[in-house]
Amino acid sequence: MQTKQVKPVLVRLTTIPLSLDKLLTGQLKFMSQSGFDVHMVSSHAANVQQLAQRENSTFHKVTMTRTIAPLSDLVSLFKLAKLFRQLNPAIVHSHTPKAGLLGMLAAKISGVPVRLHTVAGLPLMEATGVKRKILNVVERLTYWCATAVYPNSSNLQTFILQNKFCKAEKLKVIGNGSSNGINTSFFAPTQEIVKQAAAIRKNYTITPDQFVFIFIGRVVQDKGIVELVEAFTKLKNIHLTVRLLLVGPFEPDLDPLPAHIVATIKSDPDIFHTGYQDDVRPYLAASNAMVFPSYREGFPNVPMQAGCFDLPVIVTNINGCNEIIEHGKNGVIIDTKSVDQLQNSMELFMTDKSLYDSCKQHARQIIVSRYDQPYVWQLILNEYNHMLNIKTARHRHTL
Repeated sequence: MQTKQVKPVLVRLTTIPLSLDKLLTGQLKFMSQSGFDVHMVSSHAANVQQLAQRENSTFHKVTMTRTIAPLSDLVSLFKLAKLFRQLNPAIVHSHTPKAGLLGMLAAKISGVPVRLHTVAGLPLMEATGVKRKILNVVERLTYWCATAVYPNSSNLQTFILQNKFCKAEKLKVIGNGSSNGINTSFFAPTQEIVKQAAAIRKNYTITPDQFVFIFIGRVVQDKGIVELVEAFTKLKNIHLTVRLLLVGPFEPDLDPLPAHIVATIKSDPDIFHTGYQDDVRPYLAASNAMVFPSYREGFPNVPMQAGCFDLPVIVTNINGCNEIIEHGKNGVIIDTKSVDQLQNSMELFMTDKSLYDSCKQHARQIIVSRYDQPYVWQLILNEYNHMLNIKTARHRHTL
C-alpha cells in the first residue's frame, strides 16, 4: 500500500493582507500547484477568506503593526512562534519590514529549516538620527535570523552591502528583480478597459487634446507627492491642457502631507483624486504618461503596470525604478525631490513628440521581456527547491 506523500508546508508572511493580495497576486496559487501546502499569515482584513480561496491557501491571522510598538510586537512574536510550531513549515518566506523581523525571529526560534526574507524597499532610507539607528539594528537582526535574503533589485542589494546589514553570500537578486513580476496578459488594454477609460475621461471632463499624467500609489510625502503637486501647479501655468490623475489613498496617520498640498489636491479643478482603486487598468488606459517621483522603493509594480499600457514613465533615480526605466528609452529618470526636474520632464513628454513616441513604442516590450510573471515565479520556485535540497543534504551529512 502506497503512503500519501506529504506536501512541504510553505508560509508566506506580510504585515498587512493587502501586500499578499496585491503584491503577490497569483504567486501563492502557483506554489500550491507546484507541490507546496501554502499558508498565508498576516493581520486580519475583511476579504481574507476570498483571498485564501483565490490563492488555494490557508489564512492565519496574526496582528502586526507597521509602527514601532515593542509590547504589541512581543505578543505577535509569541503568536507567530506558536503557529510555526503547529504548522512545522519547511519554509517561511517573509515580506515587508515588520513581518520580516517578527517572522524571521519566530521562524529561527521555532527551528524552521529554511527562512527567507524578501526586501522590497527600506523605510530606513529616509530616516535619520535615533530612528535610523533603531531601524538599522532591526534590519541586521532580520537578516541574521534569515537563511537567505532576496533584495528585489540590484541597487537595493548594493545598499544592503554598503550598510553591512549582512554578508554578501546571504544575498541574491532573483532574475531581473521584482518580487512577483507582472501579469502582462492582465495588464493589457481590452475593448472593455478602453470603454471604461473613455468613461473616466468623460466623468472628469477630460477632452482629447488634454494630456493626462497619472500617479498610482499612496498619496504621501515618501512618494514625492509634494514635489508632484508643486511641479504640476507650475506646469499648468504654462500648458493649460495638462491634467493630473492621483489614484491612491491618503495616509494621514502614517505619512501625512502638508496641509497646503492636501488643500491644493482637493481644490484644484485639474487634479483628480480618485482614492484607492481595486482595478487601476482603466485609469492607466485613460492616461498619456505616468509620473512616479518616489523617494524610496524596492522594486515597484506601478511603473511596470504603466509600461504594459504603453505609457512612458518619469521616475526618480532610486532602487528598482532606475532598473525598470531606461533613461530616454521607455521613460525619463530624474533626481529625487527636484520640483524643477520633475516639471521639465513632464513638459518634455508634452512637447517632444519624438521622445514621447519612442518611449511609448518601447514601453511594453521592455516589461514583457524582463518581468513576465511565469518567468519570475519559476525562478522563485527553483530557489525554494534549491534551498530545501541544501538543507536535506546537510541533514544527511550530519547523520
